[in-house]
Amino acid sequence: MTSTIFTGIAELVTGDALLDGGDHSEHLGLLRDAAVVVQDGFIAWVGPAAHGPSADHRQELGGRAVVPGFVDSHSHVVFAGDRSQEFAARMTGIRYDGGGIAASVSATRAASDDELYTMVAARVAEMRSQGTTTVEIKSGYGLTVQDEARSLRIAADFTSETTFLGAHVVPTEFADRRSEYVELVTGAMLSACAPYARWIDVFCEPHSAHAFTEDEARLVLSAGRDAGLGLRVHGNQLGHGPGVRLAVEMGAASVDHCTYLTPADVEQLAAASETTVATLLPGVEFSTRSPYPDARRLLDAGVSIALASDCNPGTCFSSSIPFVLALAVREMNLTPAQALLAATAGGAKSLRRNDIGVIRAGNRADLTVLDAPSYLHLFYRAGVPIARVLDPGDRHGS
Repeated sequence: MTSTIFTGIAELVTGDALLDGGDHSEHLGLLRDAAVVVQDGFIAWVGPAAHGPSADHRQELGGRAVVPGFVDSHSHVVFAGDRSQEFAARMTGIRYDGGGIAASVSATRAASDDELYTMVAARVAEMRSQGTTTVEIKSGYGLTVQDEARSLRIAADFTSETTFLGAHVVPTEFADRRSEYVELVTGAMLSACAPYARWIDVFCEPHSAHAFTEDEARLVLSAGRDAGLGLRVHGNQLGHGPGVRLAVEMGAASVDHCTYLTPADVEQLAAASETTVATLLPGVEFSTRSPYPDARRLLDAGVSIALASDCNPGTCFSSSIPFVLALAVREMNLTPAQALLAATAGGAKSLRRNDIGVIRAGNRADLTVLDAPSYLHLFYRAGVPIARVLDPGDRHGS
């Protein structure tokens, strides 16, 4: 067993509420002139540098800030193809309705396993280069038994947080046979995919002819739960609908998008704050010219929130959590502290994980270092690549 002590940390954001007594949404657990000891991939000690214990190795960070590794709890990075023209069209006012997913399905089906694997590896590396240490990866661009299963097999090589999203949209070959497709998703497709998945998800959206109704979504989630998978929901993205209500009713860990919320939706999310997280995806609002949800309103009501990238080929082809953080502060009324916590501890909660998202002894040593003296520079220097995953073996910046 070997250990490394990281010193020269001007500002350490632990995210540990035990270290401060501030507002529930501002628990930064901030330490200055701090040190962290990492031993065999886990945090062994956190505290003032002056009290740091001995370790096998020392790494000096030169007055940089360290924050918990970003937890990207919503992504769709197993895909092939290019939809940049669709983005350009939306910038002229064409509304997104989910129909473009078919183009990604066609390209993904045509790609080889090696091609898909190489593309996923590059996208995950891109995420890590910007400070993301945990990523959830969904299927959903295969929509056949074979293609969904291979998507999840590939994803499982990069994360334990894999999500079966056979109920992304109804594929074109089933357009006139919706019930048959739901039967496929809840039957043979689920059986083939469950061994590679931790979660099941569904795009529940009555405002899209391509997505799933409340009744269809309930069937999908029920089947997934019976197969031992945790539940997640795409909901309330294109308009007011049943997604939030369904997610809360079924005890889903997360309901994602939440762009359009009624007062009743907010009340339900607040009442279920210990079990169901509202995961907000501001990169999608940016890429679709949709209204941004008021995240501060949710926090003030007692809702648990997370921030994630939703990196995907159609509505947000960005893997950058720093970009998401900047949008959340500028457009969703969050403070920098609230946004950072939502992208770390909030993301961990949405994945029902207590070993990531917070820098405390016993947790995974998922650390992100900033080429700046304070976490505020994530927002102050928006668009500048100052965040990277801290590798105990990397002497860069020492």
